[in-house]
Amino acid sequence: MKISVIIPTYNRARFVLKAIKSIQNQSLHVEQIIVVDDGSTDDTKELLQNENILYIYQKNRGVSSARNLGIKNAKHEWIAFLDSDDLWHKDKMEEQVALHVDNPNIKASFTDERWIRNGKIVNKKKHLKKEEPTFLNSLRTCKIGVSTFFAHKSIFDEVGLFDENLCVCEDYDLWLRILLEYQIKLIDKELITKQAGHCNQLSFTTPLIDSYRIKALKKHLNSKYKIDVIKEIEYKSKILQKRV
Repeated sequence: MKISVIIPTYNRARFVLKAIKSIQNQSLHVEQIIVVDDGSTDDTKELLQNENILYIYQKNRGVSSARNLGIKNAKHEWIAFLDSDDLWHKDKMEEQVALHVDNPNIKASFTDERWIRNGKIVNKKKHLKKEEPTFLNSLRTCKIGVSTFFAHKSIFDEVGLFDENLCVCEDYDLWLRILLEYQIKLIDKELITKQAGHCNQLSFTTPLIDSYRIKALKKHLNSKYKIDVIKEIEYKSKILQKRV
């Protein structure tokens, strides 16, 4: 089982090298690391010039475009993602590969995650606890962290890539499309660390984020879950009306 890992980055020179090292230090060898630089103006390129990676630069087009470019350049049949300000724990890939070897019918998995802020572990709220995702229980919020996700490349051939028209919630959108066709298995262990509280985190700085979730939901108005999707759109619309 050979693996390509895709790291999108934009002006995160102070984080990206640590992210790469967390892949290189895995207990299970990763064959290809792809860093897609989405138009950084800091010293990211110079910092990475001696690293054993595939470095791709593009003009700034957003994280979805960067991830999609990485997928298109992936040489191997299994794809993982790591945001450039996150870190994998040492046995992250070993745990996920073992799951798929034992369950060859499962083509996608994800793990729990640890959040830290100012060097301290952030206690999770009850509604953020991880659970096995389905299409229906994933309508309310995004249940899967991109940096924990691992999947066979054929899934993207089936359901498509990240939607480049969504500046946020592109992961929520993709998980819904995948969950219509596939099971995404949870490994209930904290196998990555996310760093909260710094600038340049779109999910925290983009206003009216539910408007992007509504755009994703509208793609499923003709699915077998039409009634549930409409209810969720109505719910999110009411929230937006209160915030405008």
